[in-house]
Amino acid sequence: MSAAPGRPSGDGPRWEVFKQDAAGKPHQAVGSVHAADAEHALLMARSVHARRPAAVSLWVAPADAVLSVTAEQLAAAGDEGAAPAHGDTEGAPQRYLVFRKSSHRRAITFVDHVGEVTAVGPWAALRAAIVAFPEPPALAWWIVPSERVSASPDYEAAAWFEPARAKTYKQQSAYGTTAPTRRRRQG
Repeated sequence: MSAAPGRPSGDGPRWEVFKQDAAGKPHQAVGSVHAADAEHALLMARSVHARRPAAVSLWVAPADAVLSVTAEQLAAAGDEGAAPAHGDTEGAPQRYLVFRKSSHRRAITFVDHVGEVTAVGPWAALRAAIVAFPEPPALAWWIVPSERVSASPDYEAAAWFEPARAKTYKQQSAYGTTAPTRRRRQG
């Protein structure tokens, strides 16, 4: 089965998912979903990433709108402390959400939302983020235009996330197991 011309194969474009576990905690990248549009992406994100773990908010952004740069890529560009100069020096300034990965400790979380910057393009936003959020040192940066981010509705937060709070999550080891019984040989 092939995709229609001009349409990616699979179940639609890829959307990055950011989940906030509790009020006051940052949104964190938790994975991605494939969906036709932002509303569908939020519903898919809720089903996949907020069914059992606690959540109070979800954001989604088209994966193709996310500028993702690692410390190694910045170092290869010649200056570990600055983003390379790209042609995004003209146009109207806009807000960008800044996400940073600072540790390898939690494998499930790639990046944490650390704040916002205003810039004329994603590379200028990255340069501003490096200056605005220098500590702790970043292993990777994600820069997302805020206008491309869709959020779960605040007015429906209880309906969206409360049902998952009542569901208990058990590790596989919490379920009882039985040892296989051996057959005794006759004779």
